[in-house]
Amino acid sequence: MNSKIFTIFTSLFFGVFMGAVFLPAHAEQNNTANSGKAAYRPASLQPRLQFPAPPAAGVTTVLKKSGAELVFSAPPRGTYQEEVAIYKPVVDFLSKVIGKTVVYRYSDNWLSYSKDMTTDVYDIVFDGPAFNGWRIENLGHTPLVRLPEDFVFVIITKADNANLKQVKDLAGRLICAHAPPNLGTLTLLSQFDNPAREPVIVETKGWDNAYKALMDGKCAATVLPLKNLGKYDSGSTKQTKILYQHKPMPNQAFSVGPRIAPELYNKIIQALLSEEGKQATAKLRAAYAGKDFIPATSAEYAGLGELLKSSLYYH
Repeated sequence: MNSKIFTIFTSLFFGVFMGAVFLPAHAEQNNTANSGKAAYRPASLQPRLQFPAPPAAGVTTVLKKSGAELVFSAPPRGTYQEEVAIYKPVVDFLSKVIGKTVVYRYSDNWLSYSKDMTTDVYDIVFDGPAFNGWRIENLGHTPLVRLPEDFVFVIITKADNANLKQVKDLAGRLICAHAPPNLGTLTLLSQFDNPAREPVIVETKGWDNAYKALMDGKCAATVLPLKNLGKYDSGSTKQTKILYQHKPMPNQAFSVGPRIAPELYNKIIQALLSEEGKQATAKLRAAYAGKDFIPATSAEYAGLGELLKSSLYYH
C-alpha cells in the first residue's frame, strides 16, 4: 500500500516539475507569435535585397548606401528600372551640388511612399502640390523649384444630363477617376464634407480613358485637367458641361527638409536652373512635357495639404 502511494506521489511530483520546466518556454513562444514580433535571426540568415534587382511588392529600397546620406524620393509611378533611369542623374547631380551623398528611395505603392513621407524619412522630394503643402506645414520643408504650368481641374458630365446641375449632385453617383491621392481626384473629393455623401470612384487610369468612360456611359461624371478637356471636347457643339472648376494650383516641385542647411537652398535652386541642372533633369522634365523649372515659393503651396485630410497617414 505504502509503495503504491509513493509511486503515485512520485508521478505527480514529476509531472508538476516537467510542467514548470517546459510550459514557460511554450508560453513564451505563443506570446512572441501573438505579439507580432519575429524571433531573432542571425544577420547571416536575414534575407537580403541585392541591387540592381527590383524590390518585392510593397518594399522600398535605396539605390545605394554609403553611411550618412540624404534621401530623395518621388511618387510611385513607373517600374523600378524606369524610375532609376529618371532619378539617378538627379541624385548624382544633387550629391555633387550639396557635397553629401543623396540616395534615391524607390517605392512601388502609395502607402509605403506616404508612410515614409509622414515619418520624415525623405530629405528631398519631387511631387505634387498637395504633398508639398502638407510637408511645408507639418515637416518644415521648403519648395525650391517647380514645373511652370499651373494645374486647373474641372469636374464634367455629359451636356445632356439634366439631373446634374452642380457638383453636390454627384453624391452617391459613379465617377470615373484615378485612385486617390491623384490630385484631380483629391480636388473632386474636397467638395464633399460628409464621407457618407461622397461620389463612388470607379478607378480609371489615364485622362483619355476617363473621358471615354464618361462618354460611353460608364459613369455620371469625371475629373480632368482643363487643358485636356479642351482637346477632347473641341467641337462647336459641346458634348460635356462643367459642374465645377477648381482654382489653379502650382505644379510639381522639389522640396527640401530641415536636415539640409538653409544656406544651401539658393545654391540648389541655381544649380537646378543651370544648363548642367537641365541635363541632369532632362528625363524627368521629358516625362512632364519637358519645360524648364522655375523658382518656387512656400506661399504658392500654403494650405494645399488640406486636400490630403482624408488620406491615410496625413490626418
